[in-house]
Amino acid sequence: MAAGNTMRALDRLKKAANLAPSKKSVTLSDGGELEFYCTPLTMAEREKAQKTANSEDATAFALQLLIQKAKDENGQPLFVPGQIAELKNEVRDADLQALMLAVIKNDEAVTEEEAKN
Repeated sequence: MAAGNTMRALDRLKKAANLAPSKKSVTLSDGGELEFYCTPLTMAEREKAQKTANSEDATAFALQLLIQKAKDENGQPLFVPGQIAELKNEVRDADLQALMLAVIKNDEAVTEEEAKN
């Protein structure tokens, strides 16, 4: 009987997950908006980003999540791993931080103050 309860609990968790992509919008430092789509974070995606980052640095981890999860309206990646140097060197830190935070805090609204930190 315990196995039946376990299956019901797993089914309930999977049903509650709702892993459909949601639209995100981040206000950039020039006042423009960047829109993208992102699915809620799963443990497997978190582990992959940590492994790919190959670092204990939270920013490297968040950047990997951004690359893995930010998609356009057609489900195509906004960024590829080969663009990491450009993102780090040619994009305002505040804009990049806001994008990374929007991916990490997938189910919550991102305030301007949070995006700055």
